[in-house]
Amino acid sequence: MTDERKLIVDAVKIKKYFQTEVSISLEKPVVKAVDGVSLKIYENEVYGLVGESGCGKSTFGRTLLRLTNPTSGTISINGTDITGMKEKELRMKRKDMQMIFQDPYTSLNPRKKMGEILDEVLTIHGIKNAGERMNLTLEIMEKVGLRPEHYYRYPHEFSGGQRQRVGIARALILNPRFVVCDEPVSALDVSIQSQIINLLLDMKDEKKLTYLFIAHDLSVVKYISTKIGVMYLGHLVEEAPADELFAHPLHPYTQALLSAVPSTTVGRKKNRVALQGELPSPLHPPAGCPFHTRCPYAKSYCSEIKPKKIEVETGHMARCFLYGDTN
Repeated sequence: MTDERKLIVDAVKIKKYFQTEVSISLEKPVVKAVDGVSLKIYENEVYGLVGESGCGKSTFGRTLLRLTNPTSGTISINGTDITGMKEKELRMKRKDMQMIFQDPYTSLNPRKKMGEILDEVLTIHGIKNAGERMNLTLEIMEKVGLRPEHYYRYPHEFSGGQRQRVGIARALILNPRFVVCDEPVSALDVSIQSQIINLLLDMKDEKKLTYLFIAHDLSVVKYISTKIGVMYLGHLVEEAPADELFAHPLHPYTQALLSAVPSTTVGRKKNRVALQGELPSPLHPPAGCPFHTRCPYAKSYCSEIKPKKIEVETGHMARCFLYGDTN
């Protein structure tokens, strides 16, 4: 059965390795930040990407937009292969793909007023008429909940929530098809987080946007996402619709993550799955299954053979020998 929805993002076996500069040996080791991740994101979908700090979530998001170039693999955005695009072509394509950064303060130029920050985006992408740029800027400001007088303020004059609204306005002013949201609410107070999340959902519906939503807060991811992928040490270990993943987590790592989410049901006790050991270094990742050093179900072959992607249920994928043989 084929999926008739429009495919916006098609990432195939993406790898991103970083060469280290310092080594006592002649051979410089590499950091395997992203190691063969494949995923598809469809139109008007919110794909949540979760995992521990250092698992490669943000690196993967930046690689999708070619803010950093992949070591190998192919990336298609809205039907166009951007993997080998030259800088000039890529600049034109960036109208279709934008990013909302994690820190709303350091991602904004402190020497420019908000109006100048948004105006610069339009100028770079060929809108020469100053009046048209002003109108577009005021229009997107209103949509994200900023007032006209904010046009003349510097980033330090805004609250954290307001600065993130500026970041959202900057990402959406060009009417992109695909937006990477890199932990857009992690630096904000809880009371402000819900406002920003609801703003992102409103803009998604209004502009028919597609999001990759990167976060480590599982409650936020469950609320906003239609589909969720779980990353561990540069690998995508599980993928499923949001409700299905929370109801029936398959991979032992996902089960451990979800067991750490506090329950809001009075009197309900959750069985906490405590992982043993520390997250291995991406400089020296374990052979075989990347999770076997901390997995309570690990067998001898888990340290030798890397598990393949298995569709355990319709639309629910896991990479674990619990759901398939070692052949």
